[in-house]
Amino acid sequence: SKNLMKKYHIPTADYCVFDNPKDTLAYIQKQGRFPVVIKADGLALGKGVIIAQNLKEAESAVKTIMEDKVFGASGNKVVVEEFLTGPEVSVLAFTDGKTLKPMVSSKDHKRALDGNKGKNTGGMGTISPNPFYTEAIAEECMQTIFLPTLKAMNAEGRPFKGCLYFGLMLTPDGPKVIEYNSRFGDPEAQVVLPRLKTDLVDIFEATINGTLDQIDIQWKKDACACVILASGGYPGSYQKGMEIHGLDEQGQVEGATIYHAGTIKKGNKFYTNGGRVLGVTCAAGTLDEALQKAYAAVDKITWDGMQYRHDIGKV
Repeated sequence: SKNLMKKYHIPTADYCVFDNPKDTLAYIQKQGRFPVVIKADGLALGKGVIIAQNLKEAESAVKTIMEDKVFGASGNKVVVEEFLTGPEVSVLAFTDGKTLKPMVSSKDHKRALDGNKGKNTGGMGTISPNPFYTEAIAEECMQTIFLPTLKAMNAEGRPFKGCLYFGLMLTPDGPKVIEYNSRFGDPEAQVVLPRLKTDLVDIFEATINGTLDQIDIQWKKDACACVILASGGYPGSYQKGMEIHGLDEQGQVEGATIYHAGTIKKGNKFYTNGGRVLGVTCAAGTLDEALQKAYAAVDKITWDGMQYRHDIGKV
C-alpha cells in the first residue's frame, strides 16, 4: 500500500521497507530521528505497530518483529516510517469500484491505557463523529486521498468493491494516510453503523451491482460512543475463562448495545475468551450524552481482571 501511495502521489508518511534486521537498524541509525514508527508489513490484528522513542527501543522493536516473530510471517518485512503528529481519523467508505461514498467519521483510541499510554491495541474505544473532521477536511480528503486511491486501484487493474477503511492523521501539512484496510474497522463499525438510516442491504446490493451512484445514503444526526472492555494484560498475555457478571440472558445491558468479541457462553453464563471481550455502545443526541450512557453501562459489567480506558472521547 505504501508503494501504491508513493506511485500515485497519495499523501502518507515517508518510509522505507526492509527484509532483514541489520539493514533496518542501519537505516534508523542513519536517519537519527525519533520517535520512529516500526510496523510489521502484514496483518497483525492492529497490534503490529511499535513507536520507538530512541535507538534502544528501535532495536528491541526490530528484534520483536523480525527475529522473535511475535506477529508470525507478517514480520518478515518491516516498514520504517516517519512519525506523524496530529489527530487521528478513521473513515470507512462504500465503493462499487467506480463511485466512492464515505461513511460518517470516527475516532479510534489505539493505546491500551488512559492518556494514550501503553502498547498499541486493536482499539480500546471509538466515538462518532470525530470532532476534528470538519466538512472542509472531508472535502480535502475526498480530493487528495479517497478518489485518488480508487483511481489508483483501477489503474493497477485491481478494481475493488466493498468497504474501504482509511486510517488518517490530520498533520500540520494536511491529511495523510496511516493505513488502508479492505473491511469495516473494529471498533469503528460499532459507532458508525448505528448512525446509518439507509437500509444496509440496499447499499450492499448497489455496491455489488455497480449502482452506488444511484443511492442516497442517509445518516442520523446523533452521536455514538463505544468503550471496549478487555481482559487484564491485553494486548499482552491474558487469562481466559473469567465469568462475566452484569449481562442479561441475551448478553446485553439495558440502555446499551453490547457487541461480543471475545466471549463464550456455557449454559446461561458468559465467560471471557479473548483479549478484547465486549464493546459497550450507546447513541445519544450529543457525544457527551453518548459517553455518559456508555460508561454507565460499563459500570454494570464486571469480571476478574477486567480493564478499560476511562478517557474515551476525552483525549
